[in-house]
Amino acid sequence: MTDTLFTPGRLGRIEIANRILMAPLMRNRAFDLIPNDLMVEYYRQRATAGLIISEGTQISPTGQGYAWTPGIYSPEQVAGWKKVTAAVHDAGGKIACQLWHVGRISHPSIIDGRTPVAPSALSAHAKTFDGKGFVETSVPHALTLEEIPGVLAEYAHAAKCAIEAGFDGVEIHAANGYLIDQFLRDTSNKRTDAYGGPIAHRVRFLAEVVDTVAGTIGAERTGIRLSPWSNANNVGLDSDTPALFAAVAGALNAHNLAFVHVVEGQTGGPRDYPEAELKAFRAAIRAPYVANNGYDRDMAIRTVASGDAYAVAFGRPFIANPDLPERLKTDAPLNDLRRDYLYGGGETGYTDYPFLK
Repeated sequence: MTDTLFTPGRLGRIEIANRILMAPLMRNRAFDLIPNDLMVEYYRQRATAGLIISEGTQISPTGQGYAWTPGIYSPEQVAGWKKVTAAVHDAGGKIACQLWHVGRISHPSIIDGRTPVAPSALSAHAKTFDGKGFVETSVPHALTLEEIPGVLAEYAHAAKCAIEAGFDGVEIHAANGYLIDQFLRDTSNKRTDAYGGPIAHRVRFLAEVVDTVAGTIGAERTGIRLSPWSNANNVGLDSDTPALFAAVAGALNAHNLAFVHVVEGQTGGPRDYPEAELKAFRAAIRAPYVANNGYDRDMAIRTVASGDAYAVAFGRPFIANPDLPERLKTDAPLNDLRRDYLYGGGETGYTDYPFLK
């Protein structure tokens, strides 16, 4: 079996040292919504990834859904991220910013009394963390036709800010039941206008976001994350997932994107998906395909060697193993994950995991 997983590659204009990517991981350490020195160290430690994809980073105040998550829309946030990207680059790494709008997965207490927005005024009946405890997500305001261009402008502004902050590219978060995913699925999108109803209409918002971001910073610096078979945040599976994501593939193929990053199955859970649908979607995508969800060393080596994926993104293993690429290459043991320290807190369970050397 070849060792392609450990060889250099290229995602759009981003040259990568290996095919082991660090998946976006919410860690809730940005207590004033601005990256801090602790976050600088966290990302610096993991710079041996072929590409780090940052934690979800909200594109606007209304795009926030959880306490203590960073943004990428203010000068202060850009300045904070500049320290992160500089540290990663100084360590020889590459990093992309995940552009995030949570849509209805929010609560007024998190977004300064504003009402969350979504394609339709339907509650997710999910929970989110407001800094004091878990609260039920609110019934959102359905975006009007007049308001949607403003959200697209927020994506454009955030993409510009990401490049100004020194990121090598961006990943559009279109997965896990957040705003773009809410527009895609007929379980969460009950609109009857040009953004709802038929699949072609429900794909329109995603297509416009991709057009906007790619048109702002270049398609070669733009990736996207999808989760076709996940019902994360109670989004519910679409009534015709194969047809929906065939249309998504068509929209993405209008650009030469840097990569398409796919959660195979339930986000952070079982790899439950119809094999034929996954194969069809992989074949339909022209951009480099990044596989994600539950991969171990052997699976990753086999999948990249076979050509089924260009690269593999690892999530939780990167939390506990800042030097994960070296551990995978040498087949070294992995550190155990300390789950009690995943969200919030300080350096414990964040920057104090041991290295091999």
